[in-house]
Formats: sequence, C-alpha cells, structure tokens
Amino acid sequence: MKKLSVALAAAAALALAGCGGSSAGSSGPEASGGAATLKVGTIGIGSDAALKLAIDKGYFKEEGLNVETSVVANPPAGVAAAQSGQLDLTYSPSIPMLNAMSQNVPLKIVAAADGYAPKDQQPEDLAQVDDTGLFIPNGSSITSPKDLEGKSVSVPARKAQMEVTVAKAVKDAGGDPAKVNWMVLDPASALQSLDSQRVDAATLIAPFTSQAESKGHERLASPGVEFFQEGAVGLWVAGARTVDSKQDQLAAFARAIYKANDYANKHKDEAQKVSAQLTGVPLATIQKGAETYWPTEVKLEEIQRVNQQLAELGFLAKEVPVDDSLVLGAK
Repeated sequence: MKKLSVALAAAAALALAGCGGSSAGSSGPEASGGAATLKVGTIGIGSDAALKLAIDKGYFKEEGLNVETSVVANPPAGVAAAQSGQLDLTYSPSIPMLNAMSQNVPLKIVAAADGYAPKDQQPEDLAQVDDTGLFIPNGSSITSPKDLEGKSVSVPARKAQMEVTVAKAVKDAGGDPAKVNWMVLDPASALQSLDSQRVDAATLIAPFTSQAESKGHERLASPGVEFFQEGAVGLWVAGARTVDSKQDQLAAFARAIYKANDYANKHKDEAQKVSAQLTGVPLATIQKGAETYWPTEVKLEEIQRVNQQLAELGFLAKEVPVDDSLVLGAK
C-alpha cells in the first residue's frame, strides 16, 4: 500500500491537473462519446497508478464508462462529497469510512483501491510491505512501543490512521496509548524533530521513511501492516443514493479497476513509473520504498477486523454494524 504524505498531495494535484483539468484521460463529458460519466475523487497518492492505467489502457472505455478524476483535500472531504452526490466515488481508507458510518453517513464499498498482500506472500522484512513506520532517534533508549508511555510521539493528525495504528502497537506491547503525548506534525517537520530529538518518536510515511533510515534512525514498528495485516485498506466508496441510482455503472467501474489492479500487480515496474509521473516523486525513491499492492477483491472480514479494533481502542464508541450489503456485488 503506497500512502504518500500530505506534503506530496500538491505535487500529485499538479500532475493530475496536467492530465486534463478535472478529468484524467478525457477533456470532459463531450469527449465521452456517449459513455456514462463517473466523477471520482482521489487524494493524490502513488496507488492512483491503477486508476490511471485503467484510463490509459481503455479498461473503463471497454465498460462504457468515462471517468473524470479530481483531487480532494483528504479522505473525510472526499467522503462528504460522495455522500452529497458531488462525487460518484471517492478514495477512502477503511478507518475514515467507518468513522463516517459511525456518524450515520450511508456509504457503500465499490472496490478495493490498495492494501497489503496476503500474509503468505509478504516478505519477512515488513519495511518492504509497509510504507509507514514508527521511528525513534538513533541511540534512543526506547526498545518497545510500550516504552512510549509518557513520551512525545508525532502523528500527522489526531484520531486518524497513524495514531490508530501506533496506538494498537503500544497496546499490543502492553502499554497504554492514553499515556502517550501525541503531537501533530507534518512528515517533514516530524523528521526534523526526530533529527533534533525534539520528539521521542515519529510516525513517518514514504519517502520520509527512507530519509529517516538513511540518517540512522531506527524503525521501532511497521504499524500499518501490523494493524491491517492483509487485504484491502484503501477503498473506492460511494454514497448509498449513488449506488441506488448508478449500480450498473459502479459495478462496471469495479470490473475495470480490478482488471487494472491485477495488471499493476503483475507489471510493478510500469505501475511504479506511473506512480512517479502522478506524484512527482523520483522513480528511484518509489522503487526504494515499500511495494504497493492492489487487491482484486474486498473481504468483509478485512473491514470487520478494522471495525473491531477501532472499538477496542476507543476510537469508536461501539462497532459499526456491517454486513455483506456494505460491499457492492457481495454474494
């Protein structure tokens, strides 16, 4: 799963804008040739390569679709736009999706966007799988996430994915996440604070993880893959009203994106070049980081596992009711 930092989102927005304004691969509805148009929100990350491949290789066109993309500020903003009908689909990891559902926002999962390979396909070195990392300064006396009690730990945002996954690591090690002093810092500032030891630990995301390692800082945990384990993490979601009115088109989107996901997994070099093009991140940096994985299905158990952990950690007051109706086309 390739989750590039918010600091890179602006570069991604420019790259996508260069593909045709609000549309990636077309110049608007007049170019659709009568195809059904779907408006899709992205957050400008490397895993968008599969979406771009689906456009460039004509997978959407084969399904009678014209896909227009636009970059949104963050997943909650995309979810709000999908719920209101401004977007037909949007990218959202499972955590913000479940947060929205806990507030009675009606959402449906259309397809998987990115995630982690099955456990039996993952290398032993989780840094090759997880492009997030929990880092401590070189020479730190901290040896376990439990030791973070009473310590300062930077996260990009409170109550969001990085805090959730690190909180799980702390709890699993026998510590109390409520005793951690959480600090909000963007990835670049977090790395600088790690360098100067103004924080005891920092949550980082590629390419800042590679920079931290090059400076001799130690990876204490790979919180993303340890939390999600395997399967879909990033999702293409739609509002319930859109599902009711455009079910056939959304099913066609799912078929096309899964074809692209499968292609991207089998042609990593090509997909990485597309990621570099979209994000403006040097290809060598992308190749050095964790490999993106694009799932070709969403299993309800993957969503329920996240749901349960959010409730256990106190990020949700109670589990969100989920069943097979959450995933479009589930049997």
